[in-house]
Amino acid sequence: MELKTNALMLRAVDYNENDKILTLLSDGYGKISAGIKGVKKPNAKLKFAAQPFCFAEYILAKRGDKYTVINCSECESFYELRTDINKFYAASAVTEAANILTYEGDECAEIFSECVKTLSAMCAGDERLPLIKFLAFALKSSGYGIALDNCAECGAELVHAEKLRFDMDTGAFTCFDCGKGIGASRVTYNVLRKLDGKAYEEDFITDDGEKRALRLLREYFSYKTDNQLKSLAEYIRLI
Repeated sequence: MELKTNALMLRAVDYNENDKILTLLSDGYGKISAGIKGVKKPNAKLKFAAQPFCFAEYILAKRGDKYTVINCSECESFYELRTDINKFYAASAVTEAANILTYEGDECAEIFSECVKTLSAMCAGDERLPLIKFLAFALKSSGYGIALDNCAECGAELVHAEKLRFDMDTGAFTCFDCGKGIGASRVTYNVLRKLDGKAYEEDFITDDGEKRALRLLREYFSYKTDNQLKSLAEYIRLI
């Protein structure tokens, strides 16, 4: 049996002398693990199919519950993401998060589509805001959405608050005095509201705010999934 699907290559692991096992996120079949033979050889025809961020039409042969890549036609290589170290780690954080938050057998069309859209945006411009937006979206899609409205405890507006808190259990921001959880900044809150399409203070959309938002998302992701986003940690260190 053969299966044809558009997919994004999330992860490649060495297997045997010249083979790899790929983790593919597809538009129609969810996440798939598939072997690909001979791609570690210098002149391998399908070498590109195992490259980071490869977006392609994969043709898979299925035998029992195992898949093997038998052909591939590239849609987009996202080459720019492999030649800029900041973009590389930002894009790696996207694929790493998608891999952690999806499971084989589940329908993953929304995360697949958002992954491709995010990588395209990173190629076209700055990678920081697309990364923040993707992480917030992926967490929400997995049931870990961040509440960005008024204080979850007293209902007060937070856009103008000097100090806030963020509750890892509920994923909600609160006033500093009436809430619990870790301290959070005004700039972090405004950056996240902007990317969620909510009203925000333009003066508090800063590079520092974007970096703080990434730090909060990294901690929240780890708390909710019990997984460390190593690529995101490295990206934050670089910027």
